Amino acid sequence: MTIKWVQQDPLVMNGEPFCYGSRLTVRQLLELRSNGYDLTRILKDHPELRVLGIAAAYVYAANDKARYGEFFERDGSLVGPGYSEAEAAELPAQYRVPGVVIKPGANAA
Repeated sequence: MTIKWVQQDPLVMNGEPFCYGSRLTVRQLLELRSNGYDLTRILKDHPELRVLGIAAAYVYAANDKARYGEFFERDGSLVGPGYSEAEAAELPAQYRVPGVVIKPGANAA
């Protein structure tokens, strides 16, 4: 079974894209990250999320900068802590995006 990690339904969360298996929108996830939440803290506070799903949400945001532009630095990277290289090691290649998912200098898990 293939999971669509970011979903959008006009009848759920007022049509705002959200993370599979949760009531957390992509925007809320980006707000947590921009407020300094790292992967460990996000997963602790939201155990229904998955490492792959969070990465998919970050990539989704990167592909829709018109909607999520305020969460990006001038260099195109997402604001806040991302995955370390070690945390991203098991992700599929399409989700190991430097600056978006992997934040240079992020602490190893």
